[in-house]
Amino acid sequence: MILAIDIGNTNVTIGAFEGEECIFVSRLFTDKSKTADEYACDFCNIFALNNVKGSVFSGCVISNVVPEIASAVEEACEKVTGKTPVVLGPGVKTGLNILSDDPAQLGADIVAGCVAAKEKYPVPSIVIDLGTATKITALDKNGSFVGTVISCGVRVALDALAGNASLLTSVKLKAPKHVIGKNTIDCMQSGAVYGTAAMLDGMIERFEDELDEPVKAIVATGGYAKNIVSNCKNEVTYDPTLVLDGLRMIYEKNKK
Repeated sequence: MILAIDIGNTNVTIGAFEGEECIFVSRLFTDKSKTADEYACDFCNIFALNNVKGSVFSGCVISNVVPEIASAVEEACEKVTGKTPVVLGPGVKTGLNILSDDPAQLGADIVAGCVAAKEKYPVPSIVIDLGTATKITALDKNGSFVGTVISCGVRVALDALAGNASLLTSVKLKAPKHVIGKNTIDCMQSGAVYGTAAMLDGMIERFEDELDEPVKAIVATGGYAKNIVSNCKNEVTYDPTLVLDGLRMIYEKNKK
């Protein structure tokens, strides 16, 4: 069994794989103040909830965009599994051809998502990750990474709006019945959900213009993807384990 851990700015997402099958997915709040022992306890509790023992893991792989907790999570992972984790970064084989100005700057989560998208879906493709940030990535007809758009995440934007406008409050992220809102909550929810969906549709069109051919797959992942992409006019496949799948694939490429 393989343990895959994706450390994001909001959540630490944990997945366990038996072969290619994802046995469970769980999330922890990303807490920069926790020690390795505290994260180890969290992992053990998650394993217990899913009737899994740390000793069953034959390997572990980590992607991380929060450097402040890198050592704590890596140490915790080794404590609970007894294995030294493969940490996605320079020197780790991914099989992804990165056509960017500085490949070392590319986020590990984006790399993992692209590796999985390349294997699971036809190319050229667009990979959307809706989390703390909204990331839209293009893979060309050869499966090479072309580039990414990064914008403010929908929840971050909604919270910033509520925090900076005296008459607006934080609202639940869900689609109202109508695009044209008739009360404050519906207005804000429409802007967040339908507005983000419309932005994605517009960016997909622009991506296709620059790729100079229609994309064959559009896939979305991330904590806010399910609520958003169902409202896109384009057909978008929701794949909640895309990044974890990519981490598993990367582990397989490096396990020897």
